[in-house]
Amino acid sequence: MNTCNLGLSQKALKAEVVLLNAILSDETVLYIKTLNYHWNVEGPHFGELHKFFAAQYEEVADIMDAVAERARALGGNACGSMKEFLSLARLKESLSAAHAKAMIQNLLLDHEALIKTLRKDLEKCATHYQDLGTSDFLTGMMEKHEKMAWMLRAYL
Repeated sequence: MNTCNLGLSQKALKAEVVLLNAILSDETVLYIKTLNYHWNVEGPHFGELHKFFAAQYEEVADIMDAVAERARALGGNACGSMKEFLSLARLKESLSAAHAKAMIQNLLLDHEALIKTLRKDLEKCATHYQDLGTSDFLTGMMEKHEKMAWMLRAYL
């Protein structure tokens, strides 16, 4: 980890990088699941859901990039292997859903789980690490997941 003089303790920076890598891992699990559903959705709404899932995984990809860059900005490294992602993720990989409705439900549950986790993570950044910048960053991310969850809910 590089030494950064950002007005935060090195201990806080290291802890936040660990936290950001867990978030990055969660986002990667969600990305792969959404991509899988994009590839494998079937049924009467195939075209619409194929495009919808593409928009969702593209949004998650943007979030992943921002999280990795935040870890780097705090002087750390972003994890980058599937082994690391799966070991750090709090979201769990699941088997493919057979039906479009189950796919949507699974993604909704993952977004809601991420939202709850992000609420705890951003509070920890603000109170334990005194880092309002990362807390604000995570708030913005949480809001993006809230919007994606709303859109998934609309399909149900």
